[in-house]
Amino acid sequence: MSKNILEAKIRSEKGRKTATLRAVGSVPAVVYGVNTKPQMITVDRNQFVKMYQTAGESSIVELKIDQGEVLHVLIQDYQIDPIRSEVSHIDFRSIDMNKEIETEVDLEFVGQAPAVKVLGGTLVTSRESVGIRCLPSHFVRSIAVDLSKLVTFDDVIRVSDLVVSEGIKIMEEPTLSLVVVTPPRSDAELEALNATVEENITSVETVEKKKEESVDEQPSK
Repeated sequence: MSKNILEAKIRSEKGRKTATLRAVGSVPAVVYGVNTKPQMITVDRNQFVKMYQTAGESSIVELKIDQGEVLHVLIQDYQIDPIRSEVSHIDFRSIDMNKEIETEVDLEFVGQAPAVKVLGGTLVTSRESVGIRCLPSHFVRSIAVDLSKLVTFDDVIRVSDLVVSEGIKIMEEPTLSLVVVTPPRSDAELEALNATVEENITSVETVEKKKEESVDEQPSK
């Protein structure tokens, strides 16, 4: 498991005073969880963005606070400034490396489904991530989903089909459907769909016309 290291500093600024931190390129954050009391900290925005782009949200981070205490944390949540489009706040959750954790990991859809490529179907996914439980040392960033198994429209990839390393337990129902391929619409279905759309458009135009006529017929004051 590669290391994702992020340096942090203890902060005292709260509320509106945190704006001064953001102005100099720092992001206010909090860290809480096992083996630590809740602490208010700051991290460098550029360092965090660079680390996040490499590691993603579902990775364990080594948080070095004031070049001393080292905590293993997960990125629990973060907020984006809607005007500046910058990270404005981060929540870190500390974990015990000797105890199992439960978290969500992304599904990585790999390969190509023959039912799409050859039969012209449409790939339909029901989940983008699944919950797992494992020791932090067994943690993975994503789980691969092999789309080449979808040969016909009857094929389904379920949770039970996922392949994970020893020590990782998927916290979902084994029968849960993750990916299918639906067949293309027939000519009859397309014609029926177009007829419905045209009927709806005609209905809307009729209602609007009646509204205009009603307004025109009202006596002027």
